[in-house]
Amino acid sequence: MSLIVLPEIKSDFKLSAAQFDLRPDAVDRWLPDVKSATESAATISILDTIGENMEGGGITAKRIAAVLRNAEGSDIVVDINSPGGNFFEGVAIYNQLREHKGKVTCRVLSLAASAASVIAMAGDEILMGEGAFLMIHNAWAVAVGNRHDLAEASALMTPFDDAMASLYASRSGLDKKFVSEMMDKETWLSADQAIEDGFATGKISVESVHSEGAGRKKPLAMIEAAMAKAGYSRSARRGALKSLFESGTPCAAEPAKPCAGTEATALIKSLLHSMKN
Repeated sequence: MSLIVLPEIKSDFKLSAAQFDLRPDAVDRWLPDVKSATESAATISILDTIGENMEGGGITAKRIAAVLRNAEGSDIVVDINSPGGNFFEGVAIYNQLREHKGKVTCRVLSLAASAASVIAMAGDEILMGEGAFLMIHNAWAVAVGNRHDLAEASALMTPFDDAMASLYASRSGLDKKFVSEMMDKETWLSADQAIEDGFATGKISVESVHSEGAGRKKPLAMIEAAMAKAGYSRSARRGALKSLFESGTPCAAEPAKPCAGTEATALIKSLLHSMKN
């Protein structure tokens, strides 16, 4: 299976006009507490959003590269439970895994959506847990600007969709046109359907997966995804959310403590309210 060759981006294109981001519906279905019950030194865990998040976490190609260097060409297992995120980071990680000399087994523990589904396709073997899902769709981005900027953003995304369709078709053996239609419809594939359609090769046992406390990972991802959908740039989102933290602790977690960013707090409350309706 070949590597993904990204379309060339013109040097004069305003990247701020189109930023590849998390889809709110994928975050909504994400269960971040689902983890592997059996890990070893040869296991790479992709159990977060793809790309650096507001807390400095997230799965990045730089971090995966460091782990792969330590693996020194040995067989590895890649456990995935992610709602996706930054497309460029996802493709970079996919290419890193495809270039790895040892066997790569990708295990979808609960969800591999968007950019995470691209990473899953890097496995020589792709296994899915009971109740797990793959989600494939066209490139999803937040675009900002006038009509010319938006038209340029749309033109930029078209070849990325084509590259993804080629990858999924190559992996599954399905016709590329049919795969493009699946992406247009934003298709969710259960474990059984993914195996039937060629996106996965088998299942992992129920005993291989367990759940533990998810903490604040999902709520923060939901807030950031909602802000992205509302049109806030990545830098604006990080700035607003950063103002809610004092010493690494959300102000909302300590009612007796004055919050530094009242405007940011009002914004978050408004976004959370809109998500409920």
